[in-house]
Amino acid sequence: MRRRRRSNEHRQRLRSRLLCASGEQMKILYLDCFAGISGDMTLGALIGAGAEPEGLRSELSKLDIHGWRLEVGVRNTGHIQATDVTVHTSHEEHHHHRGLNEILKTIENSTLNDWVKASASAVFKKLAEAEAKVHGSTPDEVHFHEVGAVDAIVDIVGAAVCLDMLGRPKVVSSPMPTFYGTVSGSHGVFPLPAPATLELLKGVPWRKRDVEGELVTPTGAAIITTIAEGFGAMPSMKIEKIGLGAGKTDFDFPNALRAILGEELEHKPTAERAAVIETNIDDMNPQLYDPVIEHLLKEGALDAFMMPIQMKKNRPGVLLKIISPPEKAATLAEIVLRETTAIGVRIGETERMCLERRWEEVRTRYGVIRIKTAVMNGEIVNSAPEYEDCRRAAEAHSVPVKTVYNAAVAAFEQKDGEKP
Repeated sequence: MRRRRRSNEHRQRLRSRLLCASGEQMKILYLDCFAGISGDMTLGALIGAGAEPEGLRSELSKLDIHGWRLEVGVRNTGHIQATDVTVHTSHEEHHHHRGLNEILKTIENSTLNDWVKASASAVFKKLAEAEAKVHGSTPDEVHFHEVGAVDAIVDIVGAAVCLDMLGRPKVVSSPMPTFYGTVSGSHGVFPLPAPATLELLKGVPWRKRDVEGELVTPTGAAIITTIAEGFGAMPSMKIEKIGLGAGKTDFDFPNALRAILGEELEHKPTAERAAVIETNIDDMNPQLYDPVIEHLLKEGALDAFMMPIQMKKNRPGVLLKIISPPEKAATLAEIVLRETTAIGVRIGETERMCLERRWEEVRTRYGVIRIKTAVMNGEIVNSAPEYEDCRRAAEAHSVPVKTVYNAAVAAFEQKDGEKP
């Protein structure tokens, strides 16, 4: 990864993101999408984390839309109690399909504060861009159907209102769970994830779950890709409140979005134990190394690599070295002994220090590229575009990989420089 150079002024801007006006550490919200995300799940999770339902209703009433009612209750999903939010609409409003400009005008003409207006508008613009690409039109020409109905407006504007109530925290999200099946909409039957959902989630990491049913909706995908600064593991934080927002479908697991609100802590790298497994090999077909290393990584190796060495009688050989969690050392050593020509391995202990890692995404002329970042004490100290994203984009646009790589670096520098 590449070490990033910043001026003192820019360092101070990044540092200030961690501090509230009172000098306390910055609020952070981690959205654990283990069962996916939708608009009503988002509202439920944020209300569960502290947003006031009556205050939400009061703010939403500032929109010039009628024929809706917000019901907030609780229900058990997978033996866990979660906040259940339902937007009830009149028959007329349910079939009122709005275009992007009408929705943006409705938001702009309201008396909502500027931050809420900008946040909600950004979600709708992102959703319109995805729909336009899927249907071969432009965002201004997109005529929303399901997402243009009043319940989607309440979900999206309501999410912005709730975030405002919670102090406008920095948002980090987990990867998205994989799912499959079909869904019926105004344009017919489509495979899951829905085309617009998949378009919105370009560059977002996924976690294998393989559930039949729609776990991430287009509205949920638009919300999370707009508000989240990164995707990955739960960041270092002191937890204050936890909210769960219930989904509407029953699965054999809790169908809920989990919102974890707290204070971001400085991530100080600490040493952790690791095992080192190694062996010298000089008589194996080189074609066999690739499947061996793939198997080692699949079974939990933290790293596996080879180094050229000089062996007895000046024979060229290879040092196969594996870094492993201590509890997996025996299993990985057995793989080496079964799948290589080695007749023995050396196992030792070491310590390693790792920076906190997060994923962000940038938009380039070649598409969305993920950026892997390493964070220390709240500051990004290393970053690099994801090679596979760059490779795929380069092939799609018939340009060198380095061209896409450099475009992603430039887009991330610009995006990072614009952060308050």
